[in-house]
Amino acid sequence: MSNPLSLRLQGDALQRLWFQAKLAGMPPRTLAQRMLEEALRMAEHPLIDFVNNGPARRARLRGTGLEVWELVNVVKGHDGDIAGVIEYTGKSLEMVEAAVAYYGVYPDEIDVLLEENQRAYDEGHAAYLVGLERLTA
Repeated sequence: MSNPLSLRLQGDALQRLWFQAKLAGMPPRTLAQRMLEEALRMAEHPLIDFVNNGPARRARLRGTGLEVWELVNVVKGHDGDIAGVIEYTGKSLEMVEAAVAYYGVYPDEIDVLLEENQRAYDEGHAAYLVGLERLTA
């Protein structure tokens, strides 16, 4: 359920919002809602920012090319062994903790990406096995 909010924008902010919305192919209200939600999340999780990934925007560890779901996947693969994750990835304790904390607040968002990744892996691996079988038949 959403709640209405009226606000006044300073200077040419409204004009810039319309321009960015046009570039994004979405209504200005929708873009403003997304931008506000992302700004709030970044304020709550200072090491997280957002990046375009195809048509979607995804949470990423600031200053890296690593999306949150990717680091969470490594943490899961290491059964929560944070020291092992740090050694394996070379990421700092703060970065690993930031990804885990973001996952703690937004598990559904991250779980969808983990499931998509697993599905893509399974499909790719199945295709590989078929190809290998054809090569050796």
